[in-house]
Amino acid sequence: MGQAVLESITYSAVCQDCGAQLECCGVQALVDGSLRWDVEVTCSVCGFAMAVCDDVLPSDLRDQLLCEHGAAWLRVTSPWGKSIAIIRVLRAELGLDLTEAMTALDRVLAGEFSGTLPEMELLARKLRSAGVSAVAARP
Repeated sequence: MGQAVLESITYSAVCQDCGAQLECCGVQALVDGSLRWDVEVTCSVCGFAMAVCDDVLPSDLRDQLLCEHGAAWLRVTSPWGKSIAIIRVLRAELGLDLTEAMTALDRVLAGEFSGTLPEMELLARKLRSAGVSAVAARP
């Protein structure tokens, strides 16, 4: 399946038990062919502890992840004759309709398709499985 790819952030939240300020640690990871968003937190005031696994990455925290780590870009190095395969992967993985997938294809081929490193590595692996030479990289 490939090596795990991950990025982490820390952020503040309020303890649901006592209202104290918490420091949370969140990790987006590509593990065994799927994306995960895991969060762990323990309140130093009241002892409340929580771990959330396999949850969806909230958009504001995704934005923070991109801000702190920078975007990764999906690079397709052998696109000739592979447009249909790329469109199929984009539709399957991103839940796009055909029109949206065509727009995304144009962005991929132009080297303008980006996201978090785990997100782009997942797409690169799916594309490689479909016979398209692809990598996820930062500039």
